[in-house]
Amino acid sequence: MIKCIATDMDGTLLNSVQQISQENKEAILKAQSQGIEVVVATGRSYQEARYVLEEAGLQCPVIGVNGAEVRSKEGVVISSVPLNKQLAKQAAEKLTENDIYFEAYTNKGTYSVDLEKAVSILVDIVVSVNPDADKEKVIYAAGARVRDGLVHGIESYDILFDDEDVQIYKFLAFSFDSERLEASAADLHELEGLVVTSSGHENLEITNKDAQKGIALEAFVKSKGIEIAETMAMGDSFNDVSMLERVGRAVAMGNAAYEIKTLCDVITATNDEHGVAKAILEVL
Repeated sequence: MIKCIATDMDGTLLNSVQQISQENKEAILKAQSQGIEVVVATGRSYQEARYVLEEAGLQCPVIGVNGAEVRSKEGVVISSVPLNKQLAKQAAEKLTENDIYFEAYTNKGTYSVDLEKAVSILVDIVVSVNPDADKEKVIYAAGARVRDGLVHGIESYDILFDDEDVQIYKFLAFSFDSERLEASAADLHELEGLVVTSSGHENLEITNKDAQKGIALEAFVKSKGIEIAETMAMGDSFNDVSMLERVGRAVAMGNAAYEIKTLCDVITATNDEHGVAKAILEVL
């Protein structure tokens, strides 16, 4: 019997215009009404995850920034696994040397040294993955990151490294130059204590080696008195692997990478076909 359901956000719970469909919302509410714990496990910051959940009228615990932070449904921090500041600085230097744009996710929010690029690169990614999407709607949705204060501008990341009150959770790096991205990944792998994964072909996600969705999910369900074997997880990309490998029922989205589908027990519909709702209703 499934007692906990964990869902990734981008490419999974969210459709191509970055929204939670009514079908997905209703399925989550139905699961919650039956006493099933529903938790979001995402690479997004808590602020960005909460923004979309509130827009849909949902309240869930959030395993954020790939497991670097876990919050209750009320927004209280349960645990955090930040990067060592010196290690974070070394990682930032390697990304900069490879001329890779990146954003810093922290306990104080998400920061970018180029806000215009923070929006434009997200638009390019969404449109490349969803070529039939309405570009104007995508641009407007992506712009919310800056309009609503989900991403803050900063002159230099050194300000974050030097602030003792700031915890660095993750660097999210983007490039459409696959060779440059691969070179950066290789350089980063030289730094002990990091894990480098991705949520798309055009990005790298850099966190503490202990900040992974699967590790955080296992600790979360244990705290609720639930076995990981009684948990279902849904995802579409490589930063979901650590939880898909652990749970009792692993569900790949119809739009997931082939490698993700081979890991899973079930393949549901795509994120634009309410695959999350279909997967949830199958186990209720």
